[in-house]
Amino acid sequence: MQDPIVERAIRDAERAASAAGVRVRELDDVDAQAQAIALLADIWGRAPENPVVPPELLRALGKAGGYVGGAFAGAEPVGVGIAFHGDPDRRALHSHVTGVASGMIGRSVGFALKQHQRAWALSRRLDVIEWTFDPLVARNARFNIEKLGAEPTEYLTNFYGEIRDGVNGGDETDRLLVTWRLRDETVVERAGAPTPTPRREDDVCVPVPSGIAHIRREDPSAARAWREQVRERLAALMGSGHRIVGFDRADGYVLRREERP
Repeated sequence: MQDPIVERAIRDAERAASAAGVRVRELDDVDAQAQAIALLADIWGRAPENPVVPPELLRALGKAGGYVGGAFAGAEPVGVGIAFHGDPDRRALHSHVTGVASGMIGRSVGFALKQHQRAWALSRRLDVIEWTFDPLVARNARFNIEKLGAEPTEYLTNFYGEIRDGVNGGDETDRLLVTWRLRDETVVERAGAPTPTPRREDDVCVPVPSGIAHIRREDPSAARAWREQVRERLAALMGSGHRIVGFDRADGYVLRREERP
């Protein structure tokens, strides 16, 4: 008997792809994977000799049962998602990278990719997907927290070390680790119709810049100041019993003290 949550996840993924005007599928052949690698290099501003994921590793990851997915507008690849299996005891998948072509930003291609990944994982009896993102990138914070319903669970200082590409700009690579509980009621609901998180009077907010990529290019010292400020406040609050429950366009991260039983 089919699991109703899996059935709904498959329908939600199909609906999300249709709304974005793309077709999302697994990439299991060399040519399609090569297109994915080229697209990721373009998104991250990488030279061909410095790919986001080396081709032989991507090939092995797919063969070993990892997730390699692509979104297509007609025959053109416009989005890529890559994930590998995590802790088997938690039935978890770790999403290493998801990227969307610059010309398709704002058209919900990323949402379609993540819903396809969610349905793929649930179909394989995986209950959790985790990934990291830069806490200074407001667009990604809102997408992950508000639209998908993923929960930030850990602040990771300079997680990758220095990355030289067109996105990170030599900045320290602080990341938020998020946990996407695929069967959680909020996640199931937001797969069909994302809704904003209700606010409370005692919530604490940590603002972030609206365009960190531009700031990194034009004023690296200001970008570093933002990094230090957000690191100090988020890490301190998360370490003292607060959890991130939402993200607001104007106010940034919304944190709430955890209620102890």
